[in-house]
Amino acid sequence: MTTVCVLGATGLVGREMLRCLEERGFPLTRLVPLAREGDGGRRLRFRGEEHVVERARPAALAAADLVLASAGRDASRKLLPLACAGGSTCVDNSSAFRMDPEVPLVVPEVNGECLDARPTLVANPNCSTIQLVSVLEPLRAAFGLSSVQVATYQSASGAGGAALDALYGTPETLDVVPAVGPLDDDDRAEEEVKLERETRKILGLELPVDALCVRVPTRVGHGEAVWVRTEERMDLALACEVLEGAPGIRLDGRRGFATPREVEGTDLVRVGRVRRTGEHGLCFWVAADNLRKGAALNAVQIAERLLG
Repeated sequence: MTTVCVLGATGLVGREMLRCLEERGFPLTRLVPLAREGDGGRRLRFRGEEHVVERARPAALAAADLVLASAGRDASRKLLPLACAGGSTCVDNSSAFRMDPEVPLVVPEVNGECLDARPTLVANPNCSTIQLVSVLEPLRAAFGLSSVQVATYQSASGAGGAALDALYGTPETLDVVPAVGPLDDDDRAEEEVKLERETRKILGLELPVDALCVRVPTRVGHGEAVWVRTEERMDLALACEVLEGAPGIRLDGRRGFATPREVEGTDLVRVGRVRRTGEHGLCFWVAADNLRKGAALNAVQIAERLLG
C-alpha cells in the first residue's frame, strides 16, 4: 500500500501534482490532500472520487509513505523533518532544503543517479533552474561548459495564484519587471541567486553562471534566452544533434521556437533559435511549463524513481 500526501494540494503546483499523479497512473492506494488552515475542508476530485482537504499538521503526515510538498518554505521546514523521522519519503518543491549539502537537488534527466541511494528527503529545484539545466547537461557532456549567461522571462503563475489572478485585473498589471524577488547586497534578485547556485549544485560544477530574471505578463510558461561558452570547439550541427537526442527535450531547430503559450500544459523542455556565437559559443531559447516540468512533473518523476 502506498499512501501519498500532497502538501499544498489547493495551490497551483499542488493541483498540478494531482493531475500528474492521475495522468501518469502513479501507483498509490490512498491520497491525503493537505493544505494550510484556511483551505482545510475544501473538496477536490482525484481519479473520479471526492477527497476532503485536511489541515496540514504533523499527525496528518504520520501514515504517509510519500509526501509531495508545495506549501512554501516555512511549512516545509516545520513539517517535513517530522515526516521523514516518521518514515515518510519527502519531495519538497520549496526553497527550504535546496542548498542543504545533505539534501540532493534533482532533475531526474540530469542527475537522477542521486536518487539511487534512496534519500528520504529530496529537493525539487526552482522552475527556471529545471528547464535550464535540462539543456545544459547534454551540452556539458558533449563539449564541456566554461560559462553560462541567461535572461529569464517568467510568467505570472510563478508568483502563485494571487499573481495569476491579478494578471487579469487592471492594465497596470501588464508590465515587465526586471527584478524577481528582493535584491541582495550585490544587487542580485532572489530568483537570480537561486538559479545560479542551484545550477552549480545540480551540475556539480563551479561554473560561472550569470542571470537576469524578469517577470512578464504571461499566464503560464517560462522563457529563457541562454548564452553558453564551451570548453571544446563547438560544432553547431553536432550541438543540435546532441540536444535532439537528450531526454525530456524537444528541439525546434535553428529558426523555430516555442512560446510560453505553446508550452502550457505540456511536459517537454523546448529549445529553439539555436545559433553559434564564435567557435566556443552557443545561443538558444528555452521554454517550458513552469507548473509542470518546472515543478509538479519533476517532483512526480523523482517520486517514481524513488519508489520504482
